[in-house]
Amino acid sequence: NMSDAMAILHKLQTGLDVNVKFTGVRVFEYTPECIVFDLLDIPLYHGWLVDPQVADIVKAVGNCSYNQLVEKIISCKQSDNSELVSEGFVAEQFLNNTATQLTYHGLCELTSAVQEGELCVFFRNNHFSTMTKYKGQLYLLVTDQGFLTEEKVVWESLHNVDGDGNFCDSEFHLRPPSDPETVYRGQQDQIDQDYLMALSLQQEQQSQEINWEQIPEGISDLELAKKLQEEEDRRASQYYQEQEQAAAQVQVRKQHYRMLYLQSCVYSQFYFPPQQQVQGAASPASARQSGSNERKRKEPREKEKEKEKNSCVLL
Repeated sequence: NMSDAMAILHKLQTGLDVNVKFTGVRVFEYTPECIVFDLLDIPLYHGWLVDPQVADIVKAVGNCSYNQLVEKIISCKQSDNSELVSEGFVAEQFLNNTATQLTYHGLCELTSAVQEGELCVFFRNNHFSTMTKYKGQLYLLVTDQGFLTEEKVVWESLHNVDGDGNFCDSEFHLRPPSDPETVYRGQQDQIDQDYLMALSLQQEQQSQEINWEQIPEGISDLELAKKLQEEEDRRASQYYQEQEQAAAQVQVRKQHYRMLYLQSCVYSQFYFPPQQQVQGAASPASARQSGSNERKRKEPREKEKEKEKNSCVLL
């Protein structure tokens, strides 16, 4: 119902917990998170299926969901029954061999189950992707960070389990990326960013989120809207406070650097006067040296004059 769905919506920021079953492309273990897809009438698919032609894997996996299968593998390994041990080994091998969470049998089932032009959600590798079908071919909406500069790349074909599809534009025409290396680095950065964002949002929710489970079921739409608006206002005010604090810190740093610059200018002018003044000023030692040189120059001339006066000339 509506209250259950509202209690789940805030989890869209960090991710929804869905548990696939290996028997059908639309078979999931029922969890409260599935209410959102049911309420909004959004089809949810996956392609992690067991091939019915492989009898031993069908027997080992059965009707288990992913979580149930992991628990079964652990219990079978600890069993003394050799048949259960073998069954657990087969189930474990299936999970290891299909680590991409997509099998060719599941891909075939997806192609036949999805309707032409249908917009739906595809779950794989713990990610939700927008999927559609065009002329019998499945396409996934490209949302990785590595394609930010690729304006013409919109869709990626889903035609194998290895993940190396063909990139297309909005009209489903082939458009290879201009720089594959940049795209690859962007995809790796996207994975790291998704992980860090999920951690930060999870920590934020644990400390700040509304306890939606305690909201009474008979609450009116107006009261619920008020609560949502209050929560949004609180988060917005907190965001603006953080921005103002960051801006204030930047201003403090600028003032600090300005003071350091002024101090350095005063220090240089006080201890290191300009070069022109140093060159124009005469030191006492140089003045003394110049005076002594002038006296030395004058002394020989005066002695010569005295000799001329005292000397007698014989005619």
